Formats: sequence, C-alpha cells, structure tokens
Amino acid sequence: MKPTILSAAMLCLAAQTATAAAPNSPQGTAALSLYKDIVEIRSAAGHGKVPEVAARVVKDLKAAGFADADIKVVPMGETVYLLARYPGKAGSKKPPVAFLAHMDVVDAKPEDWSFDPFVLREKDGDFLGRGTLDNKMGVAHLTRAFVDLKNSGFVPDRDLYLAFSGDEETGMTTTRALVDALKPVKLEYALNSDAGGGALTPDGKPFGYGMQVAEKTFATFDVTIRNEGGHSSRPRKDNSIYDLAALLKNVEALKFPIQANSVTRASFGAMAKELKASQPQVAEMLRRFSENPNDAEAAAALASSEEFEPEMRTTCVATMLNAGHAENALPQRAIGTVNCRIFPGVDVATVQAALEQAGGNPKAEWKVRGTPTASPVSEPRPDVTAAVKSALALHYPGVAITPYQESGGTDGMWFRIAGVPTFAVSPIFMDMKKMRAHGLDENAPVASFYNGLDYWPHLIKTLAGGKK
Repeated sequence: MKPTILSAAMLCLAAQTATAAAPNSPQGTAALSLYKDIVEIRSAAGHGKVPEVAARVVKDLKAAGFADADIKVVPMGETVYLLARYPGKAGSKKPPVAFLAHMDVVDAKPEDWSFDPFVLREKDGDFLGRGTLDNKMGVAHLTRAFVDLKNSGFVPDRDLYLAFSGDEETGMTTTRALVDALKPVKLEYALNSDAGGGALTPDGKPFGYGMQVAEKTFATFDVTIRNEGGHSSRPRKDNSIYDLAALLKNVEALKFPIQANSVTRASFGAMAKELKASQPQVAEMLRRFSENPNDAEAAAALASSEEFEPEMRTTCVATMLNAGHAENALPQRAIGTVNCRIFPGVDVATVQAALEQAGGNPKAEWKVRGTPTASPVSEPRPDVTAAVKSALALHYPGVAITPYQESGGTDGMWFRIAGVPTFAVSPIFMDMKKMRAHGLDENAPVASFYNGLDYWPHLIKTLAGGKK
C-alpha cells in the first residue's frame, strides 16, 4: 500500500455519525477472525506463506456458498494469486468489475519491533501488526463483503471478481498474471482497496477523502562500485564503501524539476480553497501553483514541504546497502539501492541518466531492476464517485472527494496499463502523521476496520444494481 497524500489541506468534514458494524456482532466477529488469522501469517517474500493467506480467504468464501469452479488459487513460485467470481444475474450483458487487494506484506524483523509483528493486537484505538494497514485490512474487507452479500441473497447485475495478488510488494508478477487472467472478461473498471482514504486531525476530526486515480512510476536502481580490496591493516586511498557513501550523498542532493498535471493542479486548487481561512499563506501558494505551475516562488515554497514535494516532482532515495565480504578485508564491492518514484511522463532512462550525472563517479555501475512501466491516469467516473460518496456518508456524511495522484505504487498500475480504469477507494481514515505502513509498529484504526464492513457492501450494491 502506498500512503494517501491527504492533510489539513483537504476539506473539513462533519463528525462521524453512523454506527459501524458492531465488534461483537456476527458480522464483526467473523471479519475480525479472518483479519487476525491473515495478519498472523508471515506472508512476506521468502517465507512461502502467501498460499496460507489465500487458503484462509477461500475457507470463508466456500462457507458462504461460492462454488469451487468460481474460485481459483494459482501458484506462481513460492506465492499465489487468488481470483474469485461472484456470479451476476443470468443473461446480464454488463461488463464485470474487479476488486483489488494484495495478500503479501513487507517483511518485519521481530527483533526490531516493540512487539511480535505477526501477532495481531489492539491498543489505543489501533490494530497493530505487519499488514494491518497494508493491505490485509483490504483483503479482509473485500472477502467479508462478498461473503456477507452472498449470505444475504444479493445477486449483482453483473459478474464481480476478487483479484488478490501475492507479490505486490516485490515483483508484481502475480498482478500481471491477474490482469492477463481477467482480459477475456473485459472489465469495465477496477476498485482498489490498497490506496485512497481519508485523513484525520490529531483529535480525530476528518479532513477529507482522496480517490487515487494515478500513480508515479516505481523504479529501483542498483549502483555498484568495485575495488581491488586488500588487507584491512593496509588501507588504501580508494575504498568502495567510502566512494559509495560519497556518491549517495550526491544523490541525496539531487532535485528533479518541478512538474504538474491536471490531477495535481486540481487537487492543489481544492486544497487552496479550504485552507484560505486557516492557513492563508499556504493556501495562496497552493492557489498560485495550481493556476501557474511555472510560478517559481510558489513552487519553491510548496516543494520545501515533505507533504507536497512528492506530488510535484520525481523523487529518488537510498533504501538499502550491501558492502564488503570480511571484517578484516578492504571491501571489493559496495552496492547501494536507490528507489525512485517517477512523475508521469518522465522516462526511466532520463532518471537513470540524472542519477549517474549526480553521483559523479564514472566508475560506478548503474542498473535498473526489472522493466519499470508508466501507467496512465484514470479519469474519474461520475457513477463511481457518486457511489463512493454514498458509501462514505454512512460514517462521514458530507465528505467531498478529491481525485489525487499516488506518490507510491500499487497493483492498480498494471490494470491501468492494460486499459482498465482503476480507482483506489479505501474506507480507512487516519491521522497520516501516525501512519506506519512498511515501518515499525504498523497500525490501522479499529474504527476504520468496522466502518469498512458497512462501506464495501454498500458500495458494491450501489454499483452492481442492488438496493442499498
């Protein structure tokens, strides 16, 4: 999951009013059982546990009466993807809709956490554990939505699909396989649980909702510096670790050009209107930039903030190191990993060239991992926006929805590349300053978990022809 970029710059909303699915209700109890079970499976790359997550999902689907023929779990190396069909009315000509989530997680080292990351716990209004937010809440929400709707007798006016990937956090090979598997049914669009969502102030007041319609391109580069090495008792003037450190400091200072597109300009413009009274100086910079991205003063002011900069330019950051072969030997090789989130329209080769130039070491070897691919913008659909607004009104009446561009990457990119409009519409609302996806002590709000048990069925019924 990639964090929703929301802030005080979003619309101020009314207080939460509706009653979520009760924790002690049959609906809440069954959902929590599923959520607990899958969070406590270490489904990170290298552990071979994603099939266990899929098996637990399948258990609930079959208990609700989904036929074996409508559930597919397809192995791909150590992982799997899951595809489950909710049959629509016989004879329906309406194109299907897919609902996306991923079953894998970023790994967590128990020794680094203040508690076991693979034991679900609840504290201070949050569920804690690896994957609680990214993205096992989405897996639980969508699975239970299909189950609860099936148990209620609901028959959609078109086929619906759960499309759960098994390596979103790494190679996304299962994502691409899912896209290929769904090509014959010609999806109308997809809804992604792995992004979108709302922001809360520190005192719990909602400050807006973002619907993700675009993503920056994800690209990772490895840079290697080699050396003859030698005995550590005889240091030499050149050292691959020191040389790599100097190169990475140069990369740290690299700033890519400021950019804007229709999505970011509209988003910044909406923020400006809402901040006019409370933060007039910030609002004025947002307004000026939204109207004229070439406004150097406004661009500089906004780009100085970690809150706005990721939406305004390509960013690259060092994320991993691997160097040396023995404690008493001079390093023969040092490797740094640099992860980039590339603004739409910028070529990966252009970014690599900028990194090589900024690094300033002609002996450094730069190599991009895999084949990074840019994805298009999904223009908002009025029917989807209205349905999301209706579902959000269960707990946040009056919320205004702002389309935004994700600084991270999700499975949605591969669906967009395949021509399937994809909208990320998670029901999670949280204080973004407390969001710890991919980090230590990952957390997800308890309230959002139970709210989501109402939100997703309402959204599905609204879009698939049922009564709300």
